[in-house]
Amino acid sequence: MTLQQLNYFLTAIESGTISKAAEMLKISQPSISDQILRLENELGTNLFIRTNRRLILTEAGQKLEPHARIAIQAAQNGNQAVQSVRELKDGIASFGTFSSAYQYFLTDLICEFHANYPGVNLKIIGPNSAEVAQAVIDGEIEAGLVMLPVNAKNLSVSEPVWSTELGYVTADSERAKGTKDIHALLNSPLILTEATWRNSDPIRKILNQRAEAVGATLKPVIEIEHQQTAFELASRGVGDMLASKPILHHLGYGERLKWTAITPPVFEKFAFIHRADTAISPATREIIQMMKRYLSRLKASSEDMENL
Repeated sequence: MTLQQLNYFLTAIESGTISKAAEMLKISQPSISDQILRLENELGTNLFIRTNRRLILTEAGQKLEPHARIAIQAAQNGNQAVQSVRELKDGIASFGTFSSAYQYFLTDLICEFHANYPGVNLKIIGPNSAEVAQAVIDGEIEAGLVMLPVNAKNLSVSEPVWSTELGYVTADSERAKGTKDIHALLNSPLILTEATWRNSDPIRKILNQRAEAVGATLKPVIEIEHQQTAFELASRGVGDMLASKPILHHLGYGERLKWTAITPPVFEKFAFIHRADTAISPATREIIQMMKRYLSRLKASSEDMENL
């Protein structure tokens, strides 16, 4: 029993004859006759008494009719529900991103998305790239923008969509002199962020590997969660931190803090991730496209700043 057969059955009832039903459906008469006959054969009974003038429902046909109408209506309702999601009139977009994204563009992006698609609900998380990757793997969210590398188990990872160089940031003019290798970092009063996720944070991993290579252990003077707090502490001379030039200037610390390069260079690289075995919903796909546009603007702004 198919929806097509049930639709033909109901159309035959409404039109009264097979020929008129074929005209209404704009198909050939043999096609509708064949499908109704197949339905009757499957059910093991006639649904119509066929006369020269019109079709008359049998008792079996009368029993089937209300269920057929419910099935067709349910299918139509389902189609409308799916179309509303596809057309971004309904549904939910679930996405995760790195913790400082809100400082760059996330608030503006959410406002724009909500203005364009008010019927779509949003679920945005952004504590740490490692946690975002795990949430995507576990199916809690559909996709994310994360700092590489992350645990890529069962994930599809895009090419990097944005990259920015990390530098040594300090309020002390003497400590700002010269580039900073791992030996200099080991002897610096470092304030490191992502305290909860320090073992899986990509930048921590790079620094720890470099420290281990020279037989040392990186020991920050302060570990905290949020980058904003680290900037404020550094501006007060409590310690020094690692950050990119774009976030340094974006948060308004460019005049109070000095930036110097790390050698070898350390880059924050960001990419989109989603489950390799699951399609992304239209709403989440639109979030990704919007985020690409915001990243493009951020990249252009960063390049302009470098040229100053």
